[in-house]
Amino acid sequence: MFDVSFSELLVIAVVALLVIGPEKLPKVARTVGAFAGRMQRYMAQIKEEVNREMRFEELQKLQQEIKQTVENTEADIKNSITKTAKKPPKSSKPKTKPRVKQVKRVKSAIK
Repeated sequence: MFDVSFSELLVIAVVALLVIGPEKLPKVARTVGAFAGRMQRYMAQIKEEVNREMRFEELQKLQQEIKQTVENTEADIKNSITKTAKKPPKSSKPKTKPRVKQVKRVKSAIK
């Protein structure tokens, strides 16, 4: 994120040693390190939250698409059912007569 070279870090360390002093420098370094660690964890949490929100939005879009597909399919099925219910039967003759004749033939053949 920041472009800090080794020479710049060395200058910062020398200035910190002169300003803070050698007695307090380790304590300050620990405090700065702990603060940097907290900031890194906080940034990681923010990134994770943003990613979670993006996944949630994607899932909502997918759910909406699936719901729309189901509604369209349901409408198509209802239309097909109503179309087939309105059609008259192809033949009005019952199919039982030929079977009756066949049964009589089989009975007479058995006797």
